[in-house]
Amino acid sequence: MLKGISSLLTPELLKVLAEMGHGDEIVIADGNFPSSSIGKRCLRLDGHGGTEVMKAIIHLFPLDDFVDASLAVMEVPDGMFAGNKAPIWDEFAVIAKTDLPSARFDFMEHEAFMERARKAYAVVQTGESALYANVILRKGVVRK
Repeated sequence: MLKGISSLLTPELLKVLAEMGHGDEIVIADGNFPSSSIGKRCLRLDGHGGTEVMKAIIHLFPLDDFVDASLAVMEVPDGMFAGNKAPIWDEFAVIAKTDLPSARFDFMEHEAFMERARKAYAVVQTGESALYANVILRKGVVRK
């Protein structure tokens, strides 16, 4: 056990986060995402929601401030949600801004998002049941 590190971050996930370098990306996926068939490395955190996983990761993981958008989400079909915006995205934005106040999202077409997810360093499959609760985080530089 370690002090200051969320107990939901498994040793395997901590290893992955430590291995990642500037510009590498990780997907936090909802329970419907095809993580095992998409990800090069798939880690499971069943029973945990996407926002709690993102919060634990962001505590250790700097978002990239060298790009316009250090996060990406998949666009939703027209009319699915008010304003074509998944409700969980507001929660993702609040969490992201704890690390990078200027954090912005890329809103990506479904196939483009899936292709980017295939190239990600890892996919973390959560038990999140909210729809369109998938987010890609781009790792930044750890500064003193």
